[in-house]
Amino acid sequence: MSDLNTQRTYAIVGHGGSGKTSVAEMLLYKAGVVNRLGKVEEGNTVLDYEPEEIKRRGSIQPGFANFKWNKNQHFLIDTPGASNFNGDLSFSVKAADGAVLVVDAVDGVKPLTRKIWGRVTDAELPSIVFINKMDRDRADFDSAFNGLSEMLGMRPVLLYYPIGSKEDFRGVVDMLSGKAIMFGENGETTEGDIPADIADEVETMRETMIENIAESDEELMELYFEEGELTPDQITQGLKAGVLSGELVPVAVGSALENKGGKELLDTIQTLLPSPLEHKPWQGEDGERASSPDEPLSCFVFKTIADPFAGQLTVVRVCSGTLQPDSMITNSASGEKERIGQLHLMNGKEQTASKTPMGPGSIVTLAKLKGTHTGDTLVSEKDDFKIVKPELAPQLITYALAPAEKGDEDKVFAAVAKLLEEDITLTLSRDEESSDVLLSGMGQNHIEVSVERAKRRSKVDIVLKTPKVPYRETFKVGAQEVQGRHKKQSGGRGQFGDCWINVEPQPAGTGYVFEDKIVGGAIPRQFIPAVDKGIQETAQRGVLAGYPVIDFKVTLYDGSYHNVDSSEMAFKVAGSLAFKKAAEKGKVALLEPVMTVTVAVPDSFMGDVIGDLSSRRGKVLGSESQSGVTEVKAHVPMAEMLKYAPSLNAMTGGQGTFFMEFDHYEECPPNITDQVIAENKKDEEE
Repeated sequence: MSDLNTQRTYAIVGHGGSGKTSVAEMLLYKAGVVNRLGKVEEGNTVLDYEPEEIKRRGSIQPGFANFKWNKNQHFLIDTPGASNFNGDLSFSVKAADGAVLVVDAVDGVKPLTRKIWGRVTDAELPSIVFINKMDRDRADFDSAFNGLSEMLGMRPVLLYYPIGSKEDFRGVVDMLSGKAIMFGENGETTEGDIPADIADEVETMRETMIENIAESDEELMELYFEEGELTPDQITQGLKAGVLSGELVPVAVGSALENKGGKELLDTIQTLLPSPLEHKPWQGEDGERASSPDEPLSCFVFKTIADPFAGQLTVVRVCSGTLQPDSMITNSASGEKERIGQLHLMNGKEQTASKTPMGPGSIVTLAKLKGTHTGDTLVSEKDDFKIVKPELAPQLITYALAPAEKGDEDKVFAAVAKLLEEDITLTLSRDEESSDVLLSGMGQNHIEVSVERAKRRSKVDIVLKTPKVPYRETFKVGAQEVQGRHKKQSGGRGQFGDCWINVEPQPAGTGYVFEDKIVGGAIPRQFIPAVDKGIQETAQRGVLAGYPVIDFKVTLYDGSYHNVDSSEMAFKVAGSLAFKKAAEKGKVALLEPVMTVTVAVPDSFMGDVIGDLSSRRGKVLGSESQSGVTEVKAHVPMAEMLKYAPSLNAMTGGQGTFFMEFDHYEECPPNITDQVIAENKKDEEE
């Protein structure tokens, strides 16, 4: 087991396209794990190895690596940045002791960066920032750096000041030592003097840095006022304390693709991010447990991977105690015992067996566990400690799945169901109304990629369809004194059922109410539930456009029967006929589901977004702006939101995010009603 004081376990986070995987590849190259620098654009990185990741040039699931840096053990989690694929980011963040937030020097802080940073701060993770892509054409260090405080509300401490930018990015100034570090060929560095043209700016930034460090600690503040300076040791100690408390966020700069800044970033991680022993106690459902090898064993399952050769792999973070190979453990969520074989460490898809026990902070892969799922806690036998699961982001979009060939519905369901173990942000269900297989996820790309994987792995052809909107029908005007009479005579015993009903509209949300006012035995007691059932079954099938009728009251007040020919079936048919007549006599309206939609976009896109929501028959409820990001709330019919995700991406250049939830039903406009009725008629004919 490695020295836990010097071990580091961290997640690399940031918005899609900021270069997280490239940063991770640079660290692996610097540490000697790989002998070439992988590039996402060329599809040859260690951490993006799934065919869908190579095709799309971006991460769709977390990647894992471990390596030694200056003889110290590092565990790295490379997280996806695109909103379609980071719905389970809270699970990866929970498995880490610290975070490296990658910010693009060209695009700076995006609205999605703010959302991701929110997950990191919610988890109270000590963090550092790496401003990447300093060599790019439109790189703007000042804008990216200022955005950290202005948009993310953090107190950044600049540790490395860039020398040059764009094609002239050639080095950094180490603000703590006051030395210039110049980049040579293949990331090699040499020390030199600070260029004269930035010396004054560096001095100003250094003073700001020391003031920020001093202000984070009262004792340091007093020393700084008395002495006017702090020693290098005092600066480092103050910085480390500020990072651990979340007060300060150190900032390094570089270019991952050019292999510039990797050593400096690794040194910052090693010096300032916490060890597993400094992790706050793990919160259980009934108490807490210290992050210590001396505590009983507990491991948090934060990811499941389907490996084509090894089968299902369970990725765990050892939280406390020591995980031994070839041992028995218990899943505290189910109480089921699991046999642990070899412990494996991952570098991308490559696995290496570990013959030594693994302590807190280790990211370990276990094979062939039978009943263990993402979010479970693995503990010693006879222990029941359960780590509290983080919350998942809400799913935003649903598609219906159909087989390319009729009759393969069960194959489609089974193929997609296999994905649910490894992707907990997917939900699979069947629509009772339409019998559609429904797949819900984080966005259109998420659904498409998931279906691609299911097709590739299960060799089944799947067609994606926009799901049916769950419209409803209701009585706007009721109907009084409606008769339902069923009489059939065809030799032998006949069928006879006769009932009289009143139908009245009810307030929204009331549901269906049935009142029995039969007196004097006009309908025998045993047949009254059959009338009720006939009405309910017909209402479920709809009378206008094939959707369930809701929020109405039926009063059964009279009827007649035949001693021989009356039966439950006859009265069920009579109830159905009465209800259909009531629908013709009264007035039935079509209702559509209305969602509460919350959209977050940079201020500059607010007008476009509000205009677009209005064009979707939306009613804007209000907006709120903070740190350059506007949050717009609106009520919008669900039918207008089924394909909103790609539209919002196109409108905002991928900077907008949204979520929605059902709010209420509302009457459809006449043109929409006519359209839905016509579509239903067409479906019935087909």
